[in-house]
Amino acid sequence: MLERAYRDCRRIAAAHGRTYFLATRLLEPERRPAVHALYAFARLVDDIVDASDAPSRAAESAARLDEIEHELRARLVDAPIDATDGPEERALLAVSDTIRRYSIAAEHFWVFLDSMRMDIPGGPHYRDRYATMADLRDYMRGSAAAIGLQLLPVLGTVVPVTDAEPAAAALGEAFQLTNFLRDIGEDLDRGRLYLPGDDLAAFGVDAELLFHCRESGHTDPRVRRALAHLIAVNRSVYRRAVPGIDLLTPRVRPAIRTAATLYGGILDEIERADYAVFTRRAVVPRHRRVRVAARECLSASPRLLPVLGEPLQ
Repeated sequence: MLERAYRDCRRIAAAHGRTYFLATRLLEPERRPAVHALYAFARLVDDIVDASDAPSRAAESAARLDEIEHELRARLVDAPIDATDGPEERALLAVSDTIRRYSIAAEHFWVFLDSMRMDIPGGPHYRDRYATMADLRDYMRGSAAAIGLQLLPVLGTVVPVTDAEPAAAALGEAFQLTNFLRDIGEDLDRGRLYLPGDDLAAFGVDAELLFHCRESGHTDPRVRRALAHLIAVNRSVYRRAVPGIDLLTPRVRPAIRTAATLYGGILDEIERADYAVFTRRAVVPRHRRVRVAARECLSASPRLLPVLGEPLQ
């Protein structure tokens, strides 16, 4: 069953995480299943939270997150649980095996789940607006930084893990900020805004104007200036994070550099489209993704190139 669970996780990563999946193919084969398991677990939780957007399902989603946490805690202490053979069960099986195998601190998962509870309407911690970047970073501590910290023991380091943690957390935050900038329109459709209110207000932007831009499909000049500022902020986080890649095991560095370059490339695509984030989803073209990955392969070792020819599914 464990082998099937990891296969399921790989399929989920291939279907939903194109940038991460491509980067993961540059890792040693033995590390890939763990990365897929971490991605699949995060995706499982994200799907539960997304379902909470329907008012009738918010309480159900909150209860399901509590069950997920209970089940994962039980698995990590080898407590007996009722086993089923569904996709959620298999994701929990794979991620609990990964946590034990790589001695990942379980705290990173509880912090992640706490942030996800902030996305469930009606819950005691629900937030659909963030007044300051500090407030948003408090959310990203669980939604993003924790993901980087989960991955760190899997990737391996050439220094004590604690020395590499600040950069790993920053890279998770950089990726998350990029998602927020790319997905403004989709988040507004769900009644959420993951951009700091004070930064927007400095350019004369508020939620009402953003909703108007979404409805009209036109990016107001004030919004364009605010987005340019936030992209600059996002790039500053990448600059803090990228030097930490050299603290990782040499064999995994091309994969993480590829992910960082490609995610940063989404910001380039937003600019190239003149900040038309309300009508299109910025995506780095596949040929550019493969080219970046190939360049990283060549810079590390030409022997890595054949993995780019592996099937995506």
